[in-house]
Amino acid sequence: MLVFDLDGTLAHTAPDILGTLDHILKREGLPALPHEEAIGLAGAGARALLKRAFAASNTPLPETRLDLLFEDYLAHYETRIADDSHLFPGAENALKTLATAGHRLAVCTNKTERLAVLLLENLGVADHFQAICGRDSFPYQKPDARHLTSTIEKAGGLLHHAIMIGDTATDIDTARNAKLPVIGVRFGYSSTPIDRLAPDVLIDHFDDLHAAVTRLSQTATR
Repeated sequence: MLVFDLDGTLAHTAPDILGTLDHILKREGLPALPHEEAIGLAGAGARALLKRAFAASNTPLPETRLDLLFEDYLAHYETRIADDSHLFPGAENALKTLATAGHRLAVCTNKTERLAVLLLENLGVADHFQAICGRDSFPYQKPDARHLTSTIEKAGGLLHHAIMIGDTATDIDTARNAKLPVIGVRFGYSSTPIDRLAPDVLIDHFDDLHAAVTRLSQTATR
């Protein structure tokens, strides 16, 4: 059972995530948040992006206002969800290879489930997954272990035969909280160098994923 994060792991989605943020900030009369600063939050969700952007301009953002802006953000993001987003190199081939080898596949993301499904449909890979679970699929979100374990159960997988694949501390913490091994990708959005976060295995390209999964699987059965 292989469970993937989405933003910064399976797909480079920052252009559309940050483009939507720019749209909201411009509408609110606020300066854009530099993309090199914001990309580390691209996998943290729209609420975190909005909070960071308002804080950067010293503009108060009450929770009720944040709720409204969050809904506006999601509505606009849906209109351009895959305009400039794309799978990372080798991702689709890796999914096919892993499925052919008999692995169940799932997605566990802090995107809403509907937007996650829509994005993966637009990218042409939704059918590879036995479950696509978002922040609203269960009463818990990453890094709560139950977001991951509930995703595995929904996909029909076995908890003691599961591996998480992600790009940030949130993903690694989620796997650790669930007492599951985790593969980190170096090409994602982590604001901290992912080597410092010490996932069980690191990969630089999706071409390396099958070997990494095999290595972890063999270790687990010893």
